[in-house]
Amino acid sequence: MKLIDTHCHLDFDVFDHDRNDVLKRSRENGLCGFVIPAVQQSTWGSLISLCEQSDDMHYALGLHPIFIDKHELNHVGSLRDCVANNQPIAIGEIGLDFYDKSLQAEKQIVLFEQQLQLACDVGLPVILHVRKAHEEVLGCLKKFPVIGGIVHAFNGSLQQAERYQQSNFKFGFGGMLTYERSSKLRKLATELSIESIVLETDSPDMTVEQYQGQRNSPEYLPHCLKSLAEVKAMSMQQVALQTSLNACAALNLHI
Repeated sequence: MKLIDTHCHLDFDVFDHDRNDVLKRSRENGLCGFVIPAVQQSTWGSLISLCEQSDDMHYALGLHPIFIDKHELNHVGSLRDCVANNQPIAIGEIGLDFYDKSLQAEKQIVLFEQQLQLACDVGLPVILHVRKAHEEVLGCLKKFPVIGGIVHAFNGSLQQAERYQQSNFKFGFGGMLTYERSSKLRKLATELSIESIVLETDSPDMTVEQYQGQRNSPEYLPHCLKSLAEVKAMSMQQVALQTSLNACAALNLHI
């Protein structure tokens, strides 16, 4: 089975002491692709350098809404230059996070729309972070019709999913799917077509049930695969193949 982790933050310093070991174990567990989205300007250089070490690591460049206090409005200009001088597979991780009321909503919207415009200009898909803001994000996508991408850690409604699909988006499912108590999320995964789903870990966050309380890792993606296969009543081989095909289609990967 060939698996793609469509969302992991292997560049974070929590992996500095054993990153190569994590990659080795992940590859032994069937992973053939790692998508690593950026979160802030200061990490773009090190992220690019990391991904240039291996053909199976792919990076996206963007300004994450949770780090809004670290972003300046001129960082989008820097992002445009960085994208022009490198080869990211997507603009990301970008979006809106209205769950944390301390995050500046107006500044989030300005930066998000500017990054959507950039994605439109350069013809790249986007990797979306959305919390308590699906309607607002869908509204922005109407104004800035990007070519598609992935809604990371999707937990919206089926009706919202249908609207995202009209804009050519896939939906990321990961560690939370492994918890039986995640009944709403598991029901959503059952209702969505397998052709619309990609697998992810969001490492080092959102750890699978089997390693609850510990650092999450791409090597645990098979646990997400198993849970998705169970709720879809499909074989793990079928789900692995289809989700990898979906990831390649969403992000123009060739694996």
